[in-house]
Amino acid sequence: MRSESKPADPAQEESFISHLVELRDRLVKSLIVVLVLFGVCFYFSGDIMKLLSQPLYQSLPAGQKPIFTDQAGAFFTLTKVAFLAALLLSLPWVLYQAWAFVAPGLYEHEKKFALPLIVSSVFFLVVGISFAYFFVLPAAYKFFYAFAADTGADVMQDLQKYWDFTLAIFFGFGLTFEVPVVEMLLVKLGMVTTQQLREARRYVVVGAFVVAAVLTPPDVLSQFMLAVPLCLLYELGIVLAGFISVRSRAPEAPTEAGADTASGGSPGGSA
Repeated sequence: MRSESKPADPAQEESFISHLVELRDRLVKSLIVVLVLFGVCFYFSGDIMKLLSQPLYQSLPAGQKPIFTDQAGAFFTLTKVAFLAALLLSLPWVLYQAWAFVAPGLYEHEKKFALPLIVSSVFFLVVGISFAYFFVLPAAYKFFYAFAADTGADVMQDLQKYWDFTLAIFFGFGLTFEVPVVEMLLVKLGMVTTQQLREARRYVVVGAFVVAAVLTPPDVLSQFMLAVPLCLLYELGIVLAGFISVRSRAPEAPTEAGADTASGGSPGGSA
């Protein structure tokens, strides 16, 4: 005899559909803002590109300008610049939409941790890209042009290749500067302890140079300038994770005391 399947709960089905509708609305709102900002950034893409290309211009010999090696190079480069700027500018709005979608399903203590986690993620991303722009790119190009000067040859810098190099640097530094956030999250979830993070230092140093070799272009200077901050960020993550670990344990003492009182009976209770 064939068993009949249990009919689906209409309330659960309706709740699932409403969540999908809300997710769609949040994605549409995020996409609209990204597209609007892309249009604005594309209009000003020339100015944005000049601003973000300053590390290159400051490294070029006097009177020399960068070039494009093909007709479509300028269009694709400006489009890439506008898209990158639109993503960065829309990031707070996109994260807010993600937060508004998941927040109703979180407990109060999860909300208290999630919001600082999002803010710190954006902060470290911006710090990583800023560090790459103000320190890594100027140093890298001065390093390259110093070698070119020794040969007596002129370097004709293609702007399209410059942006491929720059985006790789931005991506590598923006991603690796999230290390403290990852450490805090792992400790908060109970997956690792701060003591385990300390014991893993020697492996992290080796891993930092391996990660730097993968994420940055193949030059020693960029790899070194990523690996060293990565090790320092790991140490910062241990300190921040230690604060989270202490705060997470703080409420446990009253709870255990309350449990002991409950098991032993209240002083004023009946025998």
